[in-house]
Amino acid sequence: MRSIRWICAGLILLTTLNLRAADDAPVHREWTVDGVKREALVYLPTDNKTPAPLVFVFHGHGGNSRQVARSFHIHDVWPEAIVVYPQGLPTPGRLTDPDGKKNGWQKEIGDQNDRDLKFFDAMLESIRKDQKVDDSRIYVTGHSNGGSFTYLLLAARGDVFAAIAPSGALEAHDIKQMKPKPLFHIAGENDPLVKFDWQRQMIDAMIRKNDCDPKGTKQTDVMTRYESKIGAPVVTYIFNGGHAVPPEAPAEIVKFFKSQQKPTTQPAS
Repeated sequence: MRSIRWICAGLILLTTLNLRAADDAPVHREWTVDGVKREALVYLPTDNKTPAPLVFVFHGHGGNSRQVARSFHIHDVWPEAIVVYPQGLPTPGRLTDPDGKKNGWQKEIGDQNDRDLKFFDAMLESIRKDQKVDDSRIYVTGHSNGGSFTYLLLAARGDVFAAIAPSGALEAHDIKQMKPKPLFHIAGENDPLVKFDWQRQMIDAMIRKNDCDPKGTKQTDVMTRYESKIGAPVVTYIFNGGHAVPPEAPAEIVKFFKSQQKPTTQPAS
């Protein structure tokens, strides 16, 4: 009898774990944009009764949606949020892959016929239609080419977001089109691909754009906060490493996002 009870208990536990795994599984979504199938993994909160934050996470050049879901795992850190991990298309790289055999994102406004900006628009429209989204809490983050695309979205769709968090991003070419926005930038001092000096230039440009105190205040060994006169702080996460997302960074991104909510009126650029 004892063995039967143990077997039954084991079956109940296994069933519970399977149900939990099913609840935590992403939804595979597809869109057709200019005749091309586009895809993303979408994690939905268990509570769909109240408007939820919405976070977009873009992979780097040569990456994919599953890989970036593992490395950023925003859905684990912030289970109350809707988290979208889009899949890029073959794209010529600025630093590598000039033939465009690997997946990535458009480099600037107008590149690739704005296919990825259109993809973003389609995702945002359908998710707003299908889910309860808190429009004051929409965010975007990404690594490398995905981090550069994060800055590109700030330039092209800046009014949408409450805050952004690029990682290992190239300098942006559309800084004049960017509106002030709370920023969390992750950079490796020894990044062999996206040189730290390039990233430092972008950070400094955003400190000026956001009307921040240029001195900043050290928060941790790796984090410095630059307070803004217009409510758009800049926080840098600069670590002694290369072209990667540190394991501790996603939790800090979420903490920063949670502290930022889009005001009813946006500050002028």
